[in-house]
Amino acid sequence: MIVLGIDPAIRTTGYSVVKTNSSRVTEIIDCGVIANAQKLPHTECLRRLYGGIEQLIDLYKPDCAALEDPFVGKNSKTAIILGMARGAILAALANHNIPAYSYAPTTAKRTATGSGSSSKDDIAIILSSEFNINIEDIPLDSTDAVALAICHAQKALHPEYGLLGKTL
Repeated sequence: MIVLGIDPAIRTTGYSVVKTNSSRVTEIIDCGVIANAQKLPHTECLRRLYGGIEQLIDLYKPDCAALEDPFVGKNSKTAIILGMARGAILAALANHNIPAYSYAPTTAKRTATGSGSSSKDDIAIILSSEFNINIEDIPLDSTDAVALAICHAQKALHPEYGLLGKTL
């Protein structure tokens, strides 16, 4: 199974591609960011985000995707912008009939690292050690996406770890 992990944002969306076999996560195939400059209008960011997810789908042919639950703070403008980014991502996934699941950040981090409060640096250190990856090859903005993909893969392979995330 190949899982596409996505940490949505309008300016810097983290992504990861994780491969599993019948019993465990075996490989982090790719991780990185889809970056949009601050000066770009939201419409261009959304177009680029949709296109970036389409490229990842075409390249890696994921079986499913895991996204971070939206964080709704006190700033409604930020929540709306995040919703637009999620919409572009979900549209790209739906265009390819790829099922998407949503997980709370703490759930993803706890499943992937053992602690729901792991920082991006902590996640990178653990992933580097566990998967024998050079830590410089793990962009910090992609660490949550890797945790999301690992979380979904483990829950799909081992139902005793708990329920799958919410279907989107």
